Amino acid sequence: MTALNQSLSRISWVAVVSCLALVQVQIVFSALRWRFTSRRLGQNIPPLKAIREYYVASLLNQTLPGGMSGDAVRAWRMRSDEPGGWKQPAKAVLFERLSGQIALFILALIGLAVWPIVTNANFGQHKRHYLVFAGALISVAIIILLWKKWRGAAGSALRTSVLDVFVRRKAWLFHAVTSVVILSAYIGVFFIAAKATGSDLSWVACVTIIPFCLVAMLIPTGFGGWGTREAAAMALWPMLGAASVDGLAASITYGWLSLAGAAPGVVFLTIAAFEKRPCHA
Repeated sequence: MTALNQSLSRISWVAVVSCLALVQVQIVFSALRWRFTSRRLGQNIPPLKAIREYYVASLLNQTLPGGMSGDAVRAWRMRSDEPGGWKQPAKAVLFERLSGQIALFILALIGLAVWPIVTNANFGQHKRHYLVFAGALISVAIIILLWKKWRGAAGSALRTSVLDVFVRRKAWLFHAVTSVVILSAYIGVFFIAAKATGSDLSWVACVTIIPFCLVAMLIPTGFGGWGTREAAAMALWPMLGAASVDGLAASITYGWLSLAGAAPGVVFLTIAAFEKRPCHA
């Protein structure tokens, strides 16, 4: 506990401000990616409204169980009054999140593949990494085959939506650029938090252990990735010669800075609550 307190006490205001700024980049670019996805599905969301709703969703994702409650609220708030008016917003939220997860998993797979190279490790000691990597590639191949074999109206409609959102009219380019910016901001916050708490990590951490800590947050337990992220950091930090307690300190710092960065969501929720209050003469 003493070592953890010492690590947390090292954080400078420069690191805090830098991380909070990067969190704003995450949220704003994520909102723009969501707006783009919604437009491709036929729902036009004004830019400022998209940003506002993404702040609310980011806050709720970090404070409610499961880590996806905010996304459900975001889809519900965008529903129309027509029958089935929740389907298109829900699909847009799902596809937008999928875009980010694809980018994260690609980086994690790249990190898994190059780990022995960038760490100058013995290839024989990392056979399990390549087994996992091969298994992931096989899984992707199976998904693609199932996708091509999927017949029927539902499958055709889904394929059309996926192509509209991710492929047609250079949609892939927009998703690639925004996802790279967003993922870089996530990793930047974690890396700065690690450095600020005393971890002596090289850039290698940005393509190896940090992406896996972010992947651990996707496990739908607890609140906003708390617990699984810290467990992953404590397990992964020693692989690059750092102490487990430094990984814990970095993860905790990342968590509270991410939550603080999404704090404007409280303001937007408060404003929405007052707007819906009935007026009494």
